[in-house]
Amino acid sequence: MNNTSGLNQQLADAARSLQAESSPRQTLERCVTLATELVDGCDYAAVSIVHRKAPIETPAASDPLVLRGDELQYQLQEGPCLDAIWNQETVHSPNLAKEKRWPRWGPQVVKELGIASMLSFQLYTTKDTLGALNMYSTRVNAFDDDDFSAGVVLAAQGAVALAQSRQNAQLHSATLTRTLIGQAEGILMERFNITADQAFAVLRRVSQSRNVKLHQVAGELVVTRETPGAAVGDAGRD
Repeated sequence: MNNTSGLNQQLADAARSLQAESSPRQTLERCVTLATELVDGCDYAAVSIVHRKAPIETPAASDPLVLRGDELQYQLQEGPCLDAIWNQETVHSPNLAKEKRWPRWGPQVVKELGIASMLSFQLYTTKDTLGALNMYSTRVNAFDDDDFSAGVVLAAQGAVALAQSRQNAQLHSATLTRTLIGQAEGILMERFNITADQAFAVLRRVSQSRNVKLHQVAGELVVTRETPGAAVGDAGRD
């Protein structure tokens, strides 16, 4: 970065662009793009995510090269992104060829991918999910103080934007589910002259008997217009 005011303006613009993304995946992809644009030392970037009871994955990367770099960390169970996820908010290695913390990953990523230095930031922490923003460089000592400052702010902004995006997606999904169930209830009410409560009871009974989610039963009815059978005859007993 050339100056503090320029950096601040770019980070403010980055925050707005992250908030504007419409889905969690798009937010992560935008975060990765911004890392390569705003952090001078960053040649490539990726985001690592681990969900509860699920393996670590890289849902967004600026280049296939960093996908390989992340995958090697997952396979070898060592590397800066894992340390950022589990142990430290910021992990920096100015020269991977001389790095002692990751004796298997370091030499392999230098030789195979030509990566010389690395900077990782803990992206966010929730009850069920952890993540890291990973910046790769082909140069030794690539990251300066401005890069650290930009990375910290970008990771924090990305975390907030991602949380908001996930919440919006969940709200949107919930709204669609309620709408779908309401449409299915309307079909049953009109077809069999039953109340809304009775129609909902039909859907619930079919959901339980088939061991599928209620919104799936509703969606099937809305699409096929096929009545769930004998369960309708029992509706009046609820």
